[in-house]
Amino acid sequence: MELFDEIAAKVKGQDKTIVFPEGEDKRVLGAAIRLKKDGLVEPILLGKKAEIDETAEENSLDLAGLQIIDPATYPEADKKAMFDALLERRKGKNTPEQVHKMLEDVSYFGTMLVYMGKADGMVSGAVHSTGSTVRPALQIVKTKPGAHRISGSFLMIKGDQRYIFADCAINIELDAPTMAEVAVQSADTAKLFGIDPKVALLSFSTKGSAKGDMVTKVAEATKQVHELAPDLPADGELQFDAAFVPEVGELKAPGSTVAGHANVFIFPSLEAGNIGYKIAQRFGGFTAVGPILQGLNAPIADLSRGCNEDDVYKVALITAAQAL
Repeated sequence: MELFDEIAAKVKGQDKTIVFPEGEDKRVLGAAIRLKKDGLVEPILLGKKAEIDETAEENSLDLAGLQIIDPATYPEADKKAMFDALLERRKGKNTPEQVHKMLEDVSYFGTMLVYMGKADGMVSGAVHSTGSTVRPALQIVKTKPGAHRISGSFLMIKGDQRYIFADCAINIELDAPTMAEVAVQSADTAKLFGIDPKVALLSFSTKGSAKGDMVTKVAEATKQVHELAPDLPADGELQFDAAFVPEVGELKAPGSTVAGHANVFIFPSLEAGNIGYKIAQRFGGFTAVGPILQGLNAPIADLSRGCNEDDVYKVALITAAQAL
């Protein structure tokens, strides 16, 4: 069974509701219609009704059965409840005037629907920046109990091959504790896709073959992973070839249970992770699905602004699966 067929089988009939703050976008509309038709997700589209209708008409899309909410015409009683909940959540960090302004932003409005239990998750980013999606999530939904940060992973798919790359979206500089926490988060994400995680913490050095602060950081992060998750197969510092190619892993890191067999790859910086996944995507022919936000207290997904309708569809399925 194909991966997304597996995910679809998990979420079908679970009545998970996903809010899409970018309802006027044709890619989002097309994906929402498919998700509804396939019986996988109950979509909520946010936006101006007239503009959503216009986009649908221009692209011959049938909106029958889809729930559409225009924040500007949201019932006053519901709007008041949302305002009160957000004001309380911000605990004096924003004035009432600022909270009113925040709720005019569809990203904040959609995040509040998740926070208040009116939606199980949110998918955004087709139009808005990562910051516009992540900021409300961190301010309102916040991180899971015990989590100190969020991160962004990509599911890399090619045929039967499935890998997780992280952090490719959120943390610009990863110190040892951040890298360790990203590793554990990414292992949990791997399990969502039927991957038995073997985590490689990557460097330009393997087991002390080079020296420097950047190498020491990855070695320390590996120790912290073992403290956070003693049963998780994880090793570092490893060069990518040592992590991925069995013969090289045996040569450079003999005795390692991860070297040469890794399927979850943790990069030492955002620039390395972002460059790495795009090389695999463009040179290697892998499909990159994500970024998948990790560590939040509720599933909220950040699309790439270069996404297509199928990307929106797949990320929504992942978000629904995270909500199970």
